[in-house]
Amino acid sequence: MSSAKENERPTTPTDDLKMKLTAASAVVSKAVAPAIAFVSLVFPYIVQFFQVASNTYSKLPTNAISALVGLIFCFFGGVYPTLFAAIQAAKHSGGEKLIASIKDLTNEVTVILEASKKDDEIDADGDGIADVKQIDGKALIMRKTGVVLEKCNPDKINTAVGYIYVTWMAVVVTLKVEFARTIALALSISSSLRAPSRSYIEPTLAAIIPAQYNKWVPVILDWTCKSIAMSIAWYIQTIISAFTSATYGGLKFSRSLLKFCNQQGWTFGGMLPKDHRDTSIDEIFGWMMAALGFYFQYKLGFDVPFPFNIVLWPLETAEW
Repeated sequence: MSSAKENERPTTPTDDLKMKLTAASAVVSKAVAPAIAFVSLVFPYIVQFFQVASNTYSKLPTNAISALVGLIFCFFGGVYPTLFAAIQAAKHSGGEKLIASIKDLTNEVTVILEASKKDDEIDADGDGIADVKQIDGKALIMRKTGVVLEKCNPDKINTAVGYIYVTWMAVVVTLKVEFARTIALALSISSSLRAPSRSYIEPTLAAIIPAQYNKWVPVILDWTCKSIAMSIAWYIQTIISAFTSATYGGLKFSRSLLKFCNQQGWTFGGMLPKDHRDTSIDEIFGWMMAALGFYFQYKLGFDVPFPFNIVLWPLETAEW
């Protein structure tokens, strides 16, 4: 009895890790089949929804939609500074390529799911039961991995993922730079407020507050200055975003409206040329709209009132 106990090797951390990995692998294997079935069931409906949305959008008057987007940016762009900056960054880093990349990835996933559905129906041994229902989770993973590797186009996927990554990094860098600038401005304002607050406000507070709590006065003043400075810096950034979005939206609206009028044959006696580069009407009208849009945002306190907040709730969600 004692010799048997002596021959037993004590468990090591490596053994514990192996047992945990084995248990985790068993759990994952059991979850693979339901997960694949769920994705195969749901994803086609998602793709169908976006295809219907895309087809519906393509049938709409493109220039009218573009003019509407310009109006939203012109009159509400300053309310959504993060979203506006992200859209501009994505556009300048290759917005059309991003859309094409998303479509390519969607098509590849659709092809793979169709191939997976056909694979689920294969009964190679002819026993009346599909082969995928007679194998364990590990074998199912290997089988479906083979389907993916066989049916997908690696070059197309690599190119699409590359464009998406580049666009994503451009958006991230743009937002970091923009709001790092805001934070730097806030710190600069805070340091400017700290000196007069210590000279004029701190002695007054020290005289009012009991002596045993005086050690908190500098800390409270410091955080108060930082809060005020951040509010000022953010308000300045909001003004900058509102002005930028108003000018961009105003010009986008005027040029899209010019194209829409030409499509409808409305030239107003030849006053409207076919190309906006042949006239200054779009710039004049665009800057007038920009001034009106910025003034509108300023009068509203850079906030979205009712009922516009109901209509623009998707933008509010995207901003957060």
